[in-house]
Amino acid sequence: MALSACANMSARDQNTAIGAGLGAVAGSVLTGGSAAGTVGGAAVGGVIGNQVNKPPR
Repeated sequence: MALSACANMSARDQNTAIGAGLGAVAGSVLTGGSAAGTVGGAAVGGVIGNQVNKPPR
C-alpha cells in the first residue's frame, strides 16, 4: 500500500520522499532517537533527494 501512494508522483517527488525517509532514519540513529535529529535528518534528506537528477543549469 505504501508503494501505491507513489504511483502518481514524479521521479523528483519520489526522490524527495525517499530522501526524507532515509534522512529521518539516519538522523534518529545518529542522535540516539532525538526528535530534533530525526526532523533535521528528514529535512536534509528531503533536500538532497530533491536535488538528485536535477537537470544542470
